[in-house]
Amino acid sequence: MASTAEQLAANINFGAFSKATELKKRIWFTLGALIVYRLGTYIPLPGINSVVLKDIFDQQSGGILGMFDMFAGGALSRMTIFALNIMPYISASIIMQLMTAVSPKLEALKKEGETGRKKINQYTRYGTVVITALQAYGISVGLEGMNSSGGSAVMDPGVFFRFTTVITLVGGTMFLMWLGEQITARGVGNGISLIIFSGIVANLPGALAGTLELGRTGALSAVFIVFLLVMAVGVIFFIVFIERAQRRIVVQYPKRQQGNRMVGGESSHLPLKINTAGVIPPIFASSILLLPVTVIGFTAGQGPEWLGTVAAYLGRGQPVYLLIYISLVVFFAFFYTAVVFNPTETADNLKKYGGFVPGIRPGKNTAQYLDHVLTRLTVIGAAYLAAVVLLPEILISRFSVPFYFGGTSLLIVVTVTMDTVAQVQSHLLAHQYEGLVKKAKLRGRR
Repeated sequence: MASTAEQLAANINFGAFSKATELKKRIWFTLGALIVYRLGTYIPLPGINSVVLKDIFDQQSGGILGMFDMFAGGALSRMTIFALNIMPYISASIIMQLMTAVSPKLEALKKEGETGRKKINQYTRYGTVVITALQAYGISVGLEGMNSSGGSAVMDPGVFFRFTTVITLVGGTMFLMWLGEQITARGVGNGISLIIFSGIVANLPGALAGTLELGRTGALSAVFIVFLLVMAVGVIFFIVFIERAQRRIVVQYPKRQQGNRMVGGESSHLPLKINTAGVIPPIFASSILLLPVTVIGFTAGQGPEWLGTVAAYLGRGQPVYLLIYISLVVFFAFFYTAVVFNPTETADNLKKYGGFVPGIRPGKNTAQYLDHVLTRLTVIGAAYLAAVVLLPEILISRFSVPFYFGGTSLLIVVTVTMDTVAQVQSHLLAHQYEGLVKKAKLRGRR
């Protein structure tokens, strides 16, 4: 069976793609949904002076807001209806996963299967509304306090502006949450990841043009720009290598009597990825870091002195900011790995079907062995993620390089691309299997 699957995968070509009608529908739906998202990133909030806002944001683009604008595909700097993007939904998902790990009631709900999953998703949506409303109000207050030589960023500040901003931003985030779920269900790939991916890719040409402009003006040397591009290619190769790397644990199945013959005795393997958490930790960490920025936005620069000190320490490239960011990435690497892979449950399933790891007793000992191996792999994976997210910070603070060429953005782009391509290949493989089954049925009738 394995050799048949490999042969089918090798024979996947454009001809097979042209015959896969269901896959083409899914791809067109995904592209259409992403186009709708990109159009929404250009619809501004009501009552905003876009010229003044652009001047203000250009002065702060190197800060932490610039990173969130990257995830939002430029929607934050343009202050559009999708300015908060999908980040509040990610924050709500983090909170629900943490609560599921500590709350027996939610843990029991998670084990109920599809019904429990729907209830948890519903709670996540409610949390998204609350978080989005708080962040939207913080943004509205912060906008009212923004001024430049051209005037105020808000044409008519007041209660009505704050109300319309909150309603618009909440509606925009909820629409993106729904759109991401539709892409996952009816399209190709993970909808939430693809929305973030499309925002980053859409701004890559502008980032490349900005880097070349720095070279033209002499701010960056031509040698350094070439080095930067070569390094970006090297980082891509490194990310692909780590994301595909895995530890294969041998699993043996004993022989058993079935009728008059012996079956079984096969050996398989259990693949454990070095980076089981994937791209989730940097996205989660970035989402968490947005919360203090929102709180500071409530004060509109008029808060206590200590709040300004906190804002300064959380500035882009500051040691405290880097320490918190890397710590969150490492924490979520371990946390999400624990959520995705349960050693005890895996060991029980192996024992149930008669499988065992050679030299390890089934049951508790196997679970401890898997947990030990996975922990060691996650240490390497967390170090890899920390190095990747640290790279853009060094480039920005030292050389003022656009962080679209940094490790975080490249990690998201490469990982999401690999996942999407894998899903396309699985759809094509399933389509070819269906073709083989139909041919076999026709031959059987003859």
